[in-house]
Amino acid sequence: MYFIASVFLQDSSSVMEWAQSPGDRSQQLLETQQSYETEWDMINAVSFKKRPCSNGEGEFPSRWAFTFSVCDLRSLTVKEEGWTFLLFKLKESSTSLPALHFHQGGSREFLDSLRKFALLTSKFIKQLLDSKSCHTFESFDDFLYLQQKFRKDPYVTTLGSFSKVTNYIFDAFRGTEEQHQRPPEEVADLLGEVIPGLEINQQEEPGFEVITRIDLGTRPQVTRREPLSAEYWIKHQDAEGRMIRIPHLKQTIFKGGLCHAIRKEAWKFLLGYFPWNSTLEERKALQRNKTDEYFRMKLQWKSLSEEQEKRNSRLRDYRSLIEKDVNRTDRTNRFYEGIDNPSLVLLHDILMTYCMYDFDLGYVQGMSDLLSPILFVMENEVDAFWCFVSFMDQMHQNFEEPMQGVKTQLIQLSTLLRLLDLAFWNYLESQDSGYLYFCFRWLLIRFKRELSFQDVLRLWEVMWTGLPCQNFHLLICCAILDSEKQKIMEENYGFNEILKHINELSMKLDVEEILQKAEGICLQVRGCKVRSAAHTHNSLTF
Repeated sequence: MYFIASVFLQDSSSVMEWAQSPGDRSQQLLETQQSYETEWDMINAVSFKKRPCSNGEGEFPSRWAFTFSVCDLRSLTVKEEGWTFLLFKLKESSTSLPALHFHQGGSREFLDSLRKFALLTSKFIKQLLDSKSCHTFESFDDFLYLQQKFRKDPYVTTLGSFSKVTNYIFDAFRGTEEQHQRPPEEVADLLGEVIPGLEINQQEEPGFEVITRIDLGTRPQVTRREPLSAEYWIKHQDAEGRMIRIPHLKQTIFKGGLCHAIRKEAWKFLLGYFPWNSTLEERKALQRNKTDEYFRMKLQWKSLSEEQEKRNSRLRDYRSLIEKDVNRTDRTNRFYEGIDNPSLVLLHDILMTYCMYDFDLGYVQGMSDLLSPILFVMENEVDAFWCFVSFMDQMHQNFEEPMQGVKTQLIQLSTLLRLLDLAFWNYLESQDSGYLYFCFRWLLIRFKRELSFQDVLRLWEVMWTGLPCQNFHLLICCAILDSEKQKIMEENYGFNEILKHINELSMKLDVEEILQKAEGICLQVRGCKVRSAAHTHNSLTF
């Protein structure tokens, strides 16, 4: 018995149909139970068509056939028990529909067809913009699909400056030849061992929530303000030096940033080095304690003899990487330019001391990019170190070997873009770019190499306010992509052209325009009228 899964338009409505194939119906009465195979052999085909739905005369109804409007679909669950099958749940219905079994494959093609009529979002991404938990890929097939894209990517060398990080993510997606020769369930086990934290459930894949109507409304117009002045900052301190009206202060910083004169003090609060409710005397005591702690850690590596370092290969490797990166980090900036620049020595010493502070992570290429602006602002070794520690607490997962942090953010970003602009996301998906891994560098070092040095200072201090939501950087990614989508689609860019175009945006972006658009998108999502988009709305923590 053969069935065909179809998704089509009928009277301006999207309809899902699971029906017996016409040829099979005509032979149904003549067939007998002569086969030892299960009666659920499915035809490996998914049709995507625009036609009226009608039943021909003489067709034999099947108790397993059904039809429903896509707008009545609440959710579907993908399961694996030897083969893939789908379970549908309708809105306001207690009736259970028969499962759709795909013995000979085709489940992925069916889901791709269904996505043309409805937006499917993984139920595990409810905390899309606020969660720091690790999410899995929608399916193991998607994971293998992504690794194939990476393996064929001729532009992956553009990330070569982050060789250690690039190797981690490339190896994770690439796998080995042995893995490609094994069944999916065995590959899942292997990847689970190689990539800690990667969860691949072969028994029950994540369900999907169906969004059938998307009404984001008009994007609000947003205006930016002038940077917060030193006088305004002082007005937000009481007699003992405590910061007051902190929510209002953060909102002001978010809308306009800071004037450079107060960055040295304000960044310590924004990064969590100074508690917002601390007095001036408490902060001075904190700095004294942190100074002692810093130099104790610094002495640990400074006091090592050459013989000791020869027997410590990890520290030796860290030092080698740091020395290479320090000599090429922001050398066009006056603060770091020239030979024998004392700022380069500070950059080196802070990174080496961080290896003592977090020896498990040590140093990974790209971390110097995060420290450079902080040291530039602080102009002090100890303060720069502890502010860097606070920033690394936020960014730590980006540099861990499994690359779970960046991988999770790419999944979140793809899901968010699918909600905001399904047409553009579909175009990127058609060009093998739906996973948005061309945004890898953006996420890894928070746009450090995409903007001018001064614009990086502005962007980071705005993001450190935590407003208007956690993971605001994902909306910044969406804002940049929104500005580039017209060119990408009109020029019909393919996979290579998209990646090349995104890489060439470096130093050509306007930070104020990006922040303006990102805030507008956030307000747009806040007012979103899509019932199923409530998960995104809630996760923004408005």
